[in-house]
Amino acid sequence: MRRGDGTEMRILITGARGFVASHLREALLHVCGDAIELIATDSQAGPHPVFGDVVALDVTDESSVAAAFERHAPTHVIHLAGIAAPSAANADPGAAWRVHLWGALNVGRAIVSRVPECWLLHVGSGLAYGSSARSGLALDEETVLAPVDDYAASKASADLALGAMVNRGLKCIRLRPFNHVGPRQTEAFVIPAFAAQIARIEAGLAPPLMRVGNLDAERDFLDVRDVTRAYALAVLRTSSIESGAIFNIASGVPRRIADVLELLLAQSRVKISVKRDPARLRTTDLPRIVGNSDRAREQLGWSPVHSFEEVVYDVLEDWRARTANS
Repeated sequence: MRRGDGTEMRILITGARGFVASHLREALLHVCGDAIELIATDSQAGPHPVFGDVVALDVTDESSVAAAFERHAPTHVIHLAGIAAPSAANADPGAAWRVHLWGALNVGRAIVSRVPECWLLHVGSGLAYGSSARSGLALDEETVLAPVDDYAASKASADLALGAMVNRGLKCIRLRPFNHVGPRQTEAFVIPAFAAQIARIEAGLAPPLMRVGNLDAERDFLDVRDVTRAYALAVLRTSSIESGAIFNIASGVPRRIADVLELLLAQSRVKISVKRDPARLRTTDLPRIVGNSDRAREQLGWSPVHSFEEVVYDVLEDWRARTANS
């Protein structure tokens, strides 16, 4: 595909082996057209079921990032590389800060020095709002960032640092997605964790008892296909977006975890009991986190199109298939 100025889109993706990237290719092709060039990168090179092949790129290695950007000359970079699960990031804070903050800075600096006309789409997190969510209100882009753990703090720091780099010529859009879910996601997240347990119980691999954490928290969930479509729309509209712009990607609907569990249990093929597991409780749990995405609707022409019930069903079917094939 060619942009308004006649140049071809060459889109470099970091973190291409991750869950979100596995859905991103389809969204980019659908929104931007099939003539775009995609350069999939990750810390591990080799064949990939979605991208065909992945190029090695360690975002924490500044010289390697600069050399890769000079070699591939992307028009856009979608920066997905990171530690996806907050629990994993908080268990290894050093790694979280190296990847989330310094990795993002390496990407931003490489763009400014080697491909200054390139646009960076930085994927942060709605969790960066942290304690500001205690208001119970839907969080918009003007809400103060007040992270409560290393995962969110490292994401927020990268977001702010890249915003400051806009003053030095970086063309950047900062995306703050809220909880997103879909097939191929790991058990480190609540909905696939529930679905995996149900699938194993149905298969007779576990007793009919689910162990759960805090069911009273409310979260804003999106289908990953809607999230990746937002990213693709941001790529398509870079020529009309001000550098440094921030977009929340959120449904605006708070969903109680207990209700999510009930929805999944209603689809179970066997009767399952539920037991609260203190080991699954988190001290930093916030009662409600919900986002306001009016800006994305207005400037990107984006809104969710997939129902929550649809994605919950898809995740359960995904785990049933994984369990049957394991």
